[in-house]
Amino acid sequence: MTKSFANSVDANKRLHHVVPGGAHTYAKGEDQYPAEMAPVISHGLGAHVWDVDGNEYIEYGSGLRAVSLGHAHPKVIEAVRRELDRGSNFVRPSIVELEAAERFLESVPTAEMVKFAKNGSDATTAAVKLARAVTGRPLVAICSDHAFFSIDDWFIARTPMDAGIPAEIGDLTVGFPYGDLAATEEMLCRYNGEVACLILEAATQYDPPEGYLEGLRDLAHRYGALLIFDEMITGFRLSASGAQGLYGVTPDLSTFGKALGNGFAVSALAGRRDLMERGGLRDSRERVFLLSTTHGAETHALAAAIAVMDIYEEEGITDRLHQLGERLAAGVRDVAAAAGVEDHVVVRGRPSNMVFATLDENFAPSQPYRTLFLRELILGGVIGPSFVVSSALTDADIDRTVEVVAQACTMYRKALDASDVNEFIGGRPVKPVFRRFI
Repeated sequence: MTKSFANSVDANKRLHHVVPGGAHTYAKGEDQYPAEMAPVISHGLGAHVWDVDGNEYIEYGSGLRAVSLGHAHPKVIEAVRRELDRGSNFVRPSIVELEAAERFLESVPTAEMVKFAKNGSDATTAAVKLARAVTGRPLVAICSDHAFFSIDDWFIARTPMDAGIPAEIGDLTVGFPYGDLAATEEMLCRYNGEVACLILEAATQYDPPEGYLEGLRDLAHRYGALLIFDEMITGFRLSASGAQGLYGVTPDLSTFGKALGNGFAVSALAGRRDLMERGGLRDSRERVFLLSTTHGAETHALAAAIAVMDIYEEEGITDRLHQLGERLAAGVRDVAAAAGVEDHVVVRGRPSNMVFATLDENFAPSQPYRTLFLRELILGGVIGPSFVVSSALTDADIDRTVEVVAQACTMYRKALDASDVNEFIGGRPVKPVFRRFI
């Protein structure tokens, strides 16, 4: 299918002139898409978006997993509009802050208190700071198998893009492997009495090993550390009560975002009352400057969060996400097998949160083959860095996506047979986000 990207190419050039990286999130960067095929979005509705050239796409991974109900969901927009006419920010808390907090704790009953912010990094960093204050310990232990926790130094120091961060800060973060309690205990022994907390996603592509989360919680407590669940992705998408509700394991602290606002900026730090009160006004111990954000309680964003939580409960959104994902996964696997690339184009993850892997002739992850696959999807009217679904997708959208994937798999097979993918990708390959040089 012929598409023009002339306006997007021009808009990307203008973006790079005024915005470092050409986007406000590295994962949305032009380098994540094929050369001169990085659409700049004009608008979206439901599960579809349109770029500045007028091209229409079925979209996956909406807003980097944030827009799980689809763009411009009418009930969310109605709740937001109602608050906009009443003012968005005041010198004292609004009643909406109370209503949103109470509604959140109804949805996530394993938490006892909650504080809202605007982005996930603020919430995870607040959790880490609170853990350090409570335990009096300096070290943070992050799950080394998980991709991202924060833009702040305690995490970025552990990535290849650590420029500008003193080595001393990086030395305060250590790692542990997911699913391996023995290795985690060895780490805790090595840094005995120094680890303030263990932070991880409770689950990513697959369910945790039997007994792992319970064992990790007990292990952390045995060594005097706190357990923090990063629920930015798992919160609501996996279950309305988060992974902690689904798996029945309560962490000391947890952080939420993404799906919570359906695209509006809201995140949350939640946890045990005795810990959270250290950042409050009712505890006699030394105070923690926990979270203090001018815009953290904007009424329209909190109204959006209330509406999202209500919609999830009333419409069974989590189940719908799983059903849509299962339909998509089955279709993709069928057409990949039909094209003879089922061992190279691989769908992974839970149905509500799927990614795809693109493997080369030797079954190794390949950026050039990812480029080929993304290129064919975009030309067919499908866009997304993943196969993460929104509830706005229809069966017809899924069926059309599978048709486009079938065409992409045919080209993939041709590239494998030619043993030279470069002639199929139209320019430079896409690149990983975390790298030292361009």
